Amino acid sequence: MRRPRILVTGGAGFIGSNFVRFLRSWRPEYRVVVLDKLTYAGRRENLADIPECERFRFVQGDIADQALVDALFAEERFDFVVNFAAETHVDRSILEAGAFIRTDIWGTWVLLEVVRRRGTGRFLQVSTDEVYGQVLEGSAAESDPLAPRSPYAASKAGADLMALAYHETFGLPILITRGSNTFGPYQHPEKFIPLFITNAIDDQPLPLYGDGRQVRDWIYVADHCAAIDLVLHQGEVGRVYNVGAGNERENIQVARLILRLLSKPESLIRPVADRPAHDRRYSLDTSRLRALGWAPRHPFEEALAETVRWYQDNEAWWRPIKQGEFAEFYRRNYGHRLGG
Repeated sequence: MRRPRILVTGGAGFIGSNFVRFLRSWRPEYRVVVLDKLTYAGRRENLADIPECERFRFVQGDIADQALVDALFAEERFDFVVNFAAETHVDRSILEAGAFIRTDIWGTWVLLEVVRRRGTGRFLQVSTDEVYGQVLEGSAAESDPLAPRSPYAASKAGADLMALAYHETFGLPILITRGSNTFGPYQHPEKFIPLFITNAIDDQPLPLYGDGRQVRDWIYVADHCAAIDLVLHQGEVGRVYNVGAGNERENIQVARLILRLLSKPESLIRPVADRPAHDRRYSLDTSRLRALGWAPRHPFEEALAETVRWYQDNEAWWRPIKQGEFAEFYRRNYGHRLGG
């Protein structure tokens, strides 16, 4: 009997690799194929515990490579596609927007074109709450206009609109999830929570943008993966689903909690010049998702404590990352803010 086949693009990245583990546990009958370019943030080590077998295949490649993607679809005949593949870091998009346009917009178009020709059961585009821009009051609903304020957010908004256009024009079975700020194991240390955890472990400054009063809705990666899986299988084709846990916290509150969990002094917090167009607040109306029966299972403080323990226990994973390329990015982005 043929196994259902699912393509997970960007499956060696942070949320993608966690989603692969989710599928391995909750949908063991599936054959999971990961396609990942293995850039700085997509690492084969993130899937080192999953051996190649009938249930799992890894393919190194770029979603923007149309010939490769087409050949893979012809060979595997996928029943589902979940597109995590993207450049995702706002700070990097400010330094160099071109890579975001190529992967997030062009790469998504390549996938949609191949799906249009080859077919698939359902195609889920993984997006972000940042496409709504800053939400100073209330919460953003799926019907609200898109108002991205960074090159990263604009590239994701463009991919969303292209996916929805392919649904309307060609009838592709498209679904979109727009997730809030996600944290947990295997997140690259360029991102806020793992950067502050790993810097604090080494008694290095925690570069906090501006006054630190920016508000984010945090969701643990396991809860985010469960939501994506639910939308993929039970969501209404052609619709967008917001994914958020309702854990709105100011960045300075999260920084202080990390330091308390590590028994480190708050003097490590170093206020630095804010980044351009830094969104003040994100907030999502998740009633559409919750109507499907989803609810977060991991309280924020407990999940953050578990995440801190993971980085304490896995220095061999993150220390090599913070050398080389990352060190150069850190210098470019924070060096002038930290005074050299």
